[in-house]
Amino acid sequence: MSGTPKYRNGESGMAIGPSPKALAARFPADFLFGTATASFQIEGAAQADGRKASIWDAFSHMPGRVKGGDTGDVACDHYHKLEADLDLMTELGVAAYRFSIAWPRILPDGAGAVNETGIGFYDRLLDGLQSRGVKAFATLYHWDLPLALMGRGGWTDRDTARIFADYASLVTARLGDRLDTIVTFNEPWCSVYMGHLMGVHAPGERSIEAAMAALHVTNLAHGLGVQAIRSERPELSVGLVLNPMSVLPASDSAADRGAAERANDFHNGAFFGPVFEGAYPSALLDGCPDLSRNIQPCDLEVINQPLDFWGLNYYTPMRVKDDPSSPFPHAGSAPPVQPEKTDIGWEIEPAGLSHVVKYLYGRYQLPEFFITENGAADNTEVENGAVSDVMRVEYLTSHLGVAADLIAEGYPLKGYFAWSLMDNFEWAEGYSMRFGLIHVDYETQVRTIKQSGHWYTSLLAAHAA
Repeated sequence: MSGTPKYRNGESGMAIGPSPKALAARFPADFLFGTATASFQIEGAAQADGRKASIWDAFSHMPGRVKGGDTGDVACDHYHKLEADLDLMTELGVAAYRFSIAWPRILPDGAGAVNETGIGFYDRLLDGLQSRGVKAFATLYHWDLPLALMGRGGWTDRDTARIFADYASLVTARLGDRLDTIVTFNEPWCSVYMGHLMGVHAPGERSIEAAMAALHVTNLAHGLGVQAIRSERPELSVGLVLNPMSVLPASDSAADRGAAERANDFHNGAFFGPVFEGAYPSALLDGCPDLSRNIQPCDLEVINQPLDFWGLNYYTPMRVKDDPSSPFPHAGSAPPVQPEKTDIGWEIEPAGLSHVVKYLYGRYQLPEFFITENGAADNTEVENGAVSDVMRVEYLTSHLGVAADLIAEGYPLKGYFAWSLMDNFEWAEGYSMRFGLIHVDYETQVRTIKQSGHWYTSLLAAHAA
């Protein structure tokens, strides 16, 4: 599918691209369609059954950190509504479910005694998926670090990498028999940069020194985690989910192209370099000397573990212009090109998905991949018992069209996970942004499948036929 459709929030009766049947026909028979969530965003039950606080519990309870003063205390109450939510997945017809495991629910202090009730929740989840024929894609870390570890420095403390590996070993030993894949980290770019440099995510630091420490410790934890997983279950498919930036220069000038190259090193190379090449980009080491101070002998060999797959999360491009006055990478934000935006304000540019895949496979030796998150904030509410989220349907249609193009061009894309199964706690945006295929009334916890959810069901049914 080529071209950019028109997105008009809330408008009905508009053309929304090819039919689900026509779009489904463009994907191989073994292509995997699923949906995704994250523990802190949906589970709630923040103090139930032995769970202790994470850094996001603490952060969201700090005044002014999250829009509306929202917290994850209740969220979608998925912890108590597990069976009903599993039934909704069956109703949607998804073949796979990507979820994350709450570290503080299993190891409330980050290490030490196992909370059997907490791990029992994931036993029930996995048994429920298995009985419904839904593949289980687990993520070990989606940003909810046990608060007890923050007192020791959190991700800026090298010992956290070892503790994470112990956690990875435990989860793999206890749950790995029912997992189809396991991922060490989700979007470490966010937990590193947004949490330690920009200060808008937990733990709320604004320090390049802290960010570079967290960057290296997180990468090291990934490598140690992969080793721990493989030690427990060598047959289990292991990966890493990244949100690489589709960095687009504001112009064709040499200055803006140079800014894009530096931005790629800072935003993408900081993870892809050590994980897939065993080296940080030289420009990053030169521009951020704090990074080198954290690297010890053999670290990069540990980080550079072969992976079975990687996950790509894509929502919007990053447009940059040369800005010598700013810190490294000396790249300022450039204005969007496309006029259409989702309700969170992100530019809608399906071509950015194609661009970032082609850039990464041209730059690195990468294994097969899944699109592990893709979706739109569309805040259309329930009206007469239905949610007509046309913009989200348009967004999914156009991006899936690009995904089909990539497969046709030979890129090893094996599956697609729509973000998200249901509306949820959207981090610093609280409950103000809705990404779900299923609407959640946070007062009543009533779930309503949206037009996008019904559309996705039609797509999946056509693909399975």
